[in-house]
Amino acid sequence: MFTGIITAVGTIREVRNQGDLRAVIQCPYDPDQIAIGASIACSGVCLTVVEKGGSAGDAWFAVDVSGETISKTAQDQWAAGRKLNLEQALKLGDELGGHIVTGHVDAVGLITAREEVGGSLHVAVTTPAELSAFVAPKGSITVDGVSLTVNAVDDHADGTCTFHLNIIPHTAEVTTLGALAAGDAVNLEIDVLARYLQRMEKLRR
Repeated sequence: MFTGIITAVGTIREVRNQGDLRAVIQCPYDPDQIAIGASIACSGVCLTVVEKGGSAGDAWFAVDVSGETISKTAQDQWAAGRKLNLEQALKLGDELGGHIVTGHVDAVGLITAREEVGGSLHVAVTTPAELSAFVAPKGSITVDGVSLTVNAVDDHADGTCTFHLNIIPHTAEVTTLGALAAGDAVNLEIDVLARYLQRMEKLRR
């Protein structure tokens, strides 16, 4: 379980194909605070630590990424040099500063607009049709692992929708979102509460 509050940005140092894809991720964590078998969300994808090393402030950990995970996440995410938003799993007593995030990607969205407005960044994301019912103004959504609030939603005739985000300078600076550009693919996870409400409504009908 995660909150969508990013604690570090890591960089994929190397990838090795050994059945599944093994990715080694450089990060500023303390390796003594990373447990083998622990979960770390990597740009919204919950992965299990299988190796670790380095020193405090210059650590690394390795994860195995299955073919299924690769097929369900943003294209080219699992390549050497790629930067990832990192969040270690929530511990009992931690502050729930964002919203409840599972680390399971529901779909890949497409950045269709990026514009600086005042000191903030306005970003528009278009979703597949199957996600449209779960996106609501003032609701929560996770984009590449970052908990964000939806400002507005435009519904389209083909069933897809475009939702709009306002990313403050701090968030743009401490995550990968500041580098987003039109045409980029991003991992999306809908609010878990929206998922359950949709299921209840379907059964009621």
